[in-house]
Amino acid sequence: MSTVKATALPPFQFVFEQHANAVLTFLRGSIGASEAEDCFQETMLSALRAYPRLGDGSNLRGWLLTIARCKAIDAHRARARRPSPVADPDPGAVVDAHLEPDDGLWDQVRGLPSKQRKAVVLRFAGDKSYPEIAAAMSTTQDSARQSVHEGLKKLRRELR
Repeated sequence: MSTVKATALPPFQFVFEQHANAVLTFLRGSIGASEAEDCFQETMLSALRAYPRLGDGSNLRGWLLTIARCKAIDAHRARARRPSPVADPDPGAVVDAHLEPDDGLWDQVRGLPSKQRKAVVLRFAGDKSYPEIAAAMSTTQDSARQSVHEGLKKLRRELR
């Protein structure tokens, strides 16, 4: 047999009027004034739905503050998932400094053997896949990969 004596529940409107200020103050301190109103409404709506099933009405303020604490945690988690706003990019700004052609590099590419030069240009200037390079050069994919690899290896050696 339980030693806790259940107390009768007053009408929810009475509970709301009696504890609303404490719940709202708690939420303002927990999550800030900007989100406190929404969280307060969610808290009271959850409490209203659960109120008929509440067995003991001896600590209604603590019960409401527990619901408010859970709603505040949910609000913090939701805030962490929201994307952060960023400023619009300056339309006149250069996005990538590598957009300017490097004449020295292209001079080195021009100095590669014909097969390697064609494969490197198709791969990086033409943004072609190895099957496309193989088709353009009338060779196998393995040969196209090898030509690109050898061309890059030679360029790296010369540009050191």
